[in-house]
Amino acid sequence: MEPSYLVFDLETVGFPLEHFDDVQQEYLLRSAATDEDREKRINEFGLSPMTGFISCIGMQMMTSDGAEWNAKQVAYSLDPAMSDDEKFAQTSLPSGATWYRGSERVMLESFWKLLAHHRGITLISFNGRNFDAPWLMLRSAVHGIRPSRNLMDGTKFNYSGHIDLIDRLTFFQGAASGATRKFNFDFYAKSFGIASPKASGVDGSKVGDLFHAGQHTSIAEYCLRDVASTWELFKAWEAVLRF
Repeated sequence: MEPSYLVFDLETVGFPLEHFDDVQQEYLLRSAATDEDREKRINEFGLSPMTGFISCIGMQMMTSDGAEWNAKQVAYSLDPAMSDDEKFAQTSLPSGATWYRGSERVMLESFWKLLAHHRGITLISFNGRNFDAPWLMLRSAVHGIRPSRNLMDGTKFNYSGHIDLIDRLTFFQGAASGATRKFNFDFYAKSFGIASPKASGVDGSKVGDLFHAGQHTSIAEYCLRDVASTWELFKAWEAVLRF
């Protein structure tokens, strides 16, 4: 049975300052007048694919038999001990989800192979057009990998094959205030009566520390809780606001 939807989410981590040469460091920290400013800049490295890397790709493939939806969860995790020449190491997470570990290159190559295999699949994300999709495209480009699908085609207000819930819940307006104000995922989840993936005490701000502590299982499980809640938010939107 061919899956209809692929819910996806990324967890990212910033490179240490020492990863960059002197000229790059000067550029990245330019106008950081205080130690606090400097620390803030370094902490934001994980927000850009030019200054960070992907630590986990969480996915939930949704298939329907006509009566109910069936979910298959898969996580790709970066294992710093594995090289680009090594194939994915497959195991299971405590939750039962399928878990693959490998280098960032292997993660990205596998992701694009998955999309190439399921060409008609519709992507679902929360803020994916602004964050996850460009991250995947640009990190792949850095590795010299050509994506099998242009995740940034179309325009800001009209694109196909991808349902970004932040766009749908703000009616493609995304104002700073008012009825179409953007809220974070945690706020939307709670507003729609959905369990927040942050309820266990892990959130995106802690991913860097968890990664450096070798807590890759915790990151993968958190990422998959995110995609599960994103699917629940999608169902809530679809039931009453999809026309």
